[in-house]
Amino acid sequence: MFASTWNVGGVAPPDDLDLSDWLDTRNGTYDIYVLGFQEVVPLRARNVLGADKNRIGMRWNELVRAALNRSSPSPSPGATGGGEKQKVHPVRDGAGGLQSRDFRCVVSKQMVGILLTVWVRGDLRRFVRRPSVSCVGCGVMGCLGNKGAVSVRFWLRDTSFCFVCCHLASGGREGDEAHRNADAAEILRRTSFPRRHCSSSSPSLATPHKILDHDRVILLGDLNYRISLPEAKTRLLVERHDWKTLLDNDQLRGEVSSEGGTFNGWNEGAITFSPTYKYHRNSDAYYGCAQLGSKGDKLK
Repeated sequence: MFASTWNVGGVAPPDDLDLSDWLDTRNGTYDIYVLGFQEVVPLRARNVLGADKNRIGMRWNELVRAALNRSSPSPSPGATGGGEKQKVHPVRDGAGGLQSRDFRCVVSKQMVGILLTVWVRGDLRRFVRRPSVSCVGCGVMGCLGNKGAVSVRFWLRDTSFCFVCCHLASGGREGDEAHRNADAAEILRRTSFPRRHCSSSSPSLATPHKILDHDRVILLGDLNYRISLPEAKTRLLVERHDWKTLLDNDQLRGEVSSEGGTFNGWNEGAITFSPTYKYHRNSDAYYGCAQLGSKGDKLK
């Protein structure tokens, strides 16, 4: 499974944008793609208060479709992408030596700027059952969709999956972390899916009602947690590559590891990258480097 998240900063994608590198399609090792986007539309009042406009979301989905279903050279038999990935269900090669991809969208849902789209290999699609979505707004007035979550659930064979794409409260001032924690708690409390009675012939398919009732849960998104250190010290630690000190002060890691934390009991993937907030547009340089531009160039 490939699960990834991207805050696109309200910038509509160009028609020729190629997502192949992001989706790691050359390895051909994934059976399911779970992609979460935030700010697919600018978070202006008319977008938040008006009716959902999914045109931009549809453009992102078309770009995902194009990248996933583009033919590519077949991987060598038994190739595992450097020993880290294993293809459980190999796609049969065509006579021409190209691997013809066939990924299909199980469900895609957009709430204001949050978009969650899930794709599976075509030969697995018939084993996906009972897809359902749930949206929870935590933004303006505690209910509008400029912040919140879109959740998708379904069964793959006899295993229930739930994917939650979040955009939590922003801000680095005192008290803002508590707002993020409150948003996360509201999402877990208010997200629900339709109840269905299981049949006597398939008792294992009793319908989970809440997020944590599912067999497998993945939560991703722009969670907006920060590093609880002064900015100058944080920048110095980044320059020194002192990742341990930075991680020790990471707000999300504290919520995962601390008893009573909002995400206590969850498992977070290994952190293999430097802090991501904020960059100058189209660069790997942090916002605040005077030689790279003005405040108008910042990007999450």
